[in-house]
Amino acid sequence: MEEAAAAAAAAPEPNAATPTPPEPAGDAPSGDASADPAAVADDEHDSKEVVLRRYFLQEWELVSAILRRIVAAGGVAEPADVHRIRSIMDKYQEEGQLLEPYLENIVSPLMSLVRSKTMGLGAGTDELLDIIKPLCIIIYTLVTVCGYKSVIKFFPHQVSDLELGVALLEKCHTMSSATALRQESTGEMETKCVVLLWLYILVLIPFDISTVDTSIATTDSMDWTEVVPLVTRILNICKDYLSSSGPMRRISGLLLARLLTRPDMAKAFSSFMEWAHEMLLSVTDDFVDQFRSIGIVEALASIFKIGNRRALYDTVSGAWNDCSVVMKTNVSARSPLLRKFLVKLAQRIALISLPPRSPSWRYKSINSSLGANLSSSTTGEAYSSGSSEQANIDQTDMCLLEDMDVPEIVEEIIDLLLTGLRDSDTIVRWSSAKGIGRITARLTPTLSEEVISSILQLFSPGEGDGSWHGGCLALAELARRGLLLPSSFPDVIPVIIKALHYDVRRGPHSIGSHVRDAAAYVCWAFGRAYTNYDMKAVLEQLAPHLLTVACYDREVNCRRAASAAFQENVGRQGTFPHGIDIVNTTDYFTLASRSNSYLNVAVSVAQYKEYLYPFADELLCNKITHWEKSLRELAAQALSLLVQYDVDYFGGHALEKLVPCTLSSDLCTRHGATLAAGEVALRLYQLGFTFSTDMQKALSGIVPAIEKARLYRGKGGEIMRSAVSRFISCISIAGISLNEKIKKSLLETLNENLRHPNSQIQCAAVDALKHFIPTYLVSSGEKIANDIISKYLALLDDPNVAARRGAALALGILPYKFLLLKWMPVMNKLCSSCTIEDKPDDPDAEARVNSVRGLISVCETLTSSFDQSSNSGDSVYAYIKDYVMQALFTALDDYAVDNRGDVGSWVREAAMDALERCMFILCRRDIAALRTAPASGHESELSVMEVNSSSSTHQLFDSGVALDLVAGIAKQAVEKIDKMREIAIKTLQRILYHQEHLIPFIPHRELLEEIIPNSTDLEWTVPTVSYPRLVKLLQVSCYSKSVLSGLVISTGGLQESLKKASTSALVGYLEDSDINTNCEGKSREYQLSCDLLWVLQHYQKCDRVITPTLKTIEALFSKKVFLTREGYSEFYSGLVDSVGSELKGSKDFTKLCAGLSILGYISSQLDGTCTKAFSQLLTFLCHRYPKIRKAAADQVYLVLLQNDDLIPSENMDKAQELLAETCWEGDVEEARRKRSQINEMAGFRVATSLKSENQETGPTDVRNTVSTDENKSYSSLVDFSGY
Repeated sequence: MEEAAAAAAAAPEPNAATPTPPEPAGDAPSGDASADPAAVADDEHDSKEVVLRRYFLQEWELVSAILRRIVAAGGVAEPADVHRIRSIMDKYQEEGQLLEPYLENIVSPLMSLVRSKTMGLGAGTDELLDIIKPLCIIIYTLVTVCGYKSVIKFFPHQVSDLELGVALLEKCHTMSSATALRQESTGEMETKCVVLLWLYILVLIPFDISTVDTSIATTDSMDWTEVVPLVTRILNICKDYLSSSGPMRRISGLLLARLLTRPDMAKAFSSFMEWAHEMLLSVTDDFVDQFRSIGIVEALASIFKIGNRRALYDTVSGAWNDCSVVMKTNVSARSPLLRKFLVKLAQRIALISLPPRSPSWRYKSINSSLGANLSSSTTGEAYSSGSSEQANIDQTDMCLLEDMDVPEIVEEIIDLLLTGLRDSDTIVRWSSAKGIGRITARLTPTLSEEVISSILQLFSPGEGDGSWHGGCLALAELARRGLLLPSSFPDVIPVIIKALHYDVRRGPHSIGSHVRDAAAYVCWAFGRAYTNYDMKAVLEQLAPHLLTVACYDREVNCRRAASAAFQENVGRQGTFPHGIDIVNTTDYFTLASRSNSYLNVAVSVAQYKEYLYPFADELLCNKITHWEKSLRELAAQALSLLVQYDVDYFGGHALEKLVPCTLSSDLCTRHGATLAAGEVALRLYQLGFTFSTDMQKALSGIVPAIEKARLYRGKGGEIMRSAVSRFISCISIAGISLNEKIKKSLLETLNENLRHPNSQIQCAAVDALKHFIPTYLVSSGEKIANDIISKYLALLDDPNVAARRGAALALGILPYKFLLLKWMPVMNKLCSSCTIEDKPDDPDAEARVNSVRGLISVCETLTSSFDQSSNSGDSVYAYIKDYVMQALFTALDDYAVDNRGDVGSWVREAAMDALERCMFILCRRDIAALRTAPASGHESELSVMEVNSSSSTHQLFDSGVALDLVAGIAKQAVEKIDKMREIAIKTLQRILYHQEHLIPFIPHRELLEEIIPNSTDLEWTVPTVSYPRLVKLLQVSCYSKSVLSGLVISTGGLQESLKKASTSALVGYLEDSDINTNCEGKSREYQLSCDLLWVLQHYQKCDRVITPTLKTIEALFSKKVFLTREGYSEFYSGLVDSVGSELKGSKDFTKLCAGLSILGYISSQLDGTCTKAFSQLLTFLCHRYPKIRKAAADQVYLVLLQNDDLIPSENMDKAQELLAETCWEGDVEEARRKRSQINEMAGFRVATSLKSENQETGPTDVRNTVSTDENKSYSSLVDFSGY
């Protein structure tokens, strides 16, 4: 009873009346407090709570205002207030302690309101529940963020509240939740949880509960041996909640534990244990029974945790029997949560069975007080070692400990816990490990050694990863509690080192990251538990392994765990070599990236000799043979970076170990060894190492040996091809001597890899050829060069697309001496290969991309070797201007599409890059030519005006090329692909703001620089940012047509957000009065109309452009563009002709609907073209597609409503009625008869033609034209309609 009284007294007294939430003491505005020196001083000296109030929960003013509003209204008036508070609190889920200074100000008024409303309205009314449910949602949100222990301290706890809380719980128990979604919850579940937590603290009242139960006072026949009725009501409800799948199960278990462990609850406790026994023995596979079993076992675990040992001792045997029975059931096998609570219950049963004591044999670590440590060090006291610690144990206590009788039940529980360490679920292993630590603390030294011995058996080779993980957790718990004595280190440390590198291959992946993580946790626990004296020898063993894991582990959590363990040991032990410097290097953030860990962090640590060779061994033995391909490649690079610290070791031992492994039967081993051998050889060459003759012979024979062993075949062939290409590249750079036979063999290998369909293998082969040919073949003579060039040119026409792709790239990396022999055939062939027009049946976009890249590489190789001050190479530059640039402009218009989408965008992207580089080639040549020209007077730097004023006939990069270049790239800058827009704009930026010299002859440079500033702040991929700027180019006639042909792709596209942004920008441009045009003073709308007609004519029958263009015109018509002014007759006429041509024979619904809408808009205008448009619109009333007939009828009806001149007034009503009542989606013959009637009403003369059996009748306008051959006139009309 004293415990209950103390707990109740610790909680604050409730307020007598419903209060207004006060402001937290010391609360300050959320502004910058550091500006005030006094505030800084307060931060240094104030308490934690005051500082938290000052800086955190910045939304407190809003929360406080909502709370005041709730309290003043006596409840939540606006449901949005609840959601607003909950969203604020949820942000602190990871840092709940920041809310603790505010809890009293939030919880106390809300719970007082709940209490007062319950007392005023009565616990049994529905009105009460409607009031308190929103309040409980707020309170339970705080429980989930801060934990129930922090929140219940501010619950009211008067004795009279107990019956009130039970009555409220009974009322809540009848409610059912309408939804399981938290965001849609109406508060039923939260109310139950809050009321259960309220009772959790109310049952701690320091009085007998029977004295509180008013039902006993009114009953004369009460049997005092029975359970108090109030307690029975609580028990019955809690038993029901133990079957729940929600949080009520856990909270009801906590409530039962507090209630049944009271001294006056013996009868109720016995009754509950009997009920639990019956339920556990009758468990079935039913879901309700499964949840009930979990709830009962969790409640029993809580009871045995806080209950009195003497009161629980007699129930130990029965509880253990029930626990062991349930553990063997199928329900337990399928439920990790049930097994976790069974393990937790079992370990607490064992603790009840063993007498509580603090063993004198426990390891005594350093003092937790810094002052005590300093004083002991100044007085010369040395830390005690494990052996001296054991020697200091009182012999009398040792005898008593050895004579302690351990109950048999404890041995069974220890066996259960050791089995739990092997469990398949981490939560069970973790609970078992903690149980092992708690129980071992109450055993004798001999028994504890037996426990440790049993744990070490979990690390045998036959055990699975779960056993290794559980064993590491158990060792960490024993070390943390001082139960693992230093005398056991010789047995434990080797096991921990193995666990740090535990990695077992399972199919296409490996397991063991959790084991390595737990092993690092053991090392972390060692650093905290033991003194420097006992850990000195251990640290020398652990340091290299911890740093190896920290730098080279595959998983980021393992790297960080090993780094944390290393840091903990450096801080507490201080004996790691170079510890402080390494801790600063291997921090939490630098290890986040695997590549950074391998290539930077590990290299920095390896400069210390203590860690170099363990690092090298880890890479040589484990990482270059790893199952993951990318990690093997990374390990090879990392190994080469370590060469600088010991050239002789890597040039001797490392290469001697790697060369034989290149022929290993294991794919991972030979792939990693091949890569590592090449990278190490290259690095040795860069460091000036001289290879021995035998080593050069061994390196040169690796590739022929691989080919002889036929290691390219099988599933690993592609992987080995890439590795061999990289190896050849490395030995080529290193200049390893090769005989002629091997040279020929390696060249054939690379040529074969060029033909491979895998792009990575092709790129690796091209990179190898780039170094192999200059090193070994340039000096072989012109015959070899001609043969190679001829072979690659022939491959460009190979039916195998992969061969064409590789050949195009290979031609691009040929050296200058090779290209000089046949530069014109090479460039001519590449020019024809990079355009789709020359090969209309070739769907391979990658071949065209590679041709563009190879072409520009050839141009740069040729021009970079010419003397810019001489006239050499003039023919090459002329060819680049006349043919290469034109081929690239053609590639810039590649819009090929296949099942992968717009594959032409790859070609366009490569073309933009190539055009930019070609432009720089021509400009550099022009500037060099001007500088070498004879100058009158003194020499001076060429200005932009001088360059621009020079005769364009002598310029390679003239105004025509500049205009085509900027216009073509500007077109890409307004199209629909975000990536292409960004690339195009950045290309224009580099052209406009080139650092070396100003690019000449760019039309309207000032406007371009205004639209595209030299800034990186603009997000060009965002349509709302790029389009409003780029549409301004429409005012310049030289750019407007190209820009508009790209813009319509966006404004008439399918992507709604892009369509909206681009259309808004276009309309905004037309409405902007600040933009003036230079087109003979004509308006912006007029210039746009001319450009639209140009697009329709230039891209005739190209649905990729025509369909979005028609949709764009339709959208502009819908916004009254081109409809508000006169003078667009020419535009209307041209538009009607283009629309008629495009819709003829079209089967595209989108295109047809847009065209009909345009014809409808034009027909509605009081213009001379309206009759022609209306005549064409009528022809679609008999279209082959019913939906098109219906759409045409709708357009005709709308036209007649807006234009009264098309049909005489006496026929208008009849025509509208006919259009409205006819089923145009029905029989086509009926539609033809109805159309004939409309034609007659409109005054069109109808004629017939026997051109085909499906021939239709159509109208001929006789009001404006006279036809000499009506059959001919009608025939043309039918041809127009596409029949």
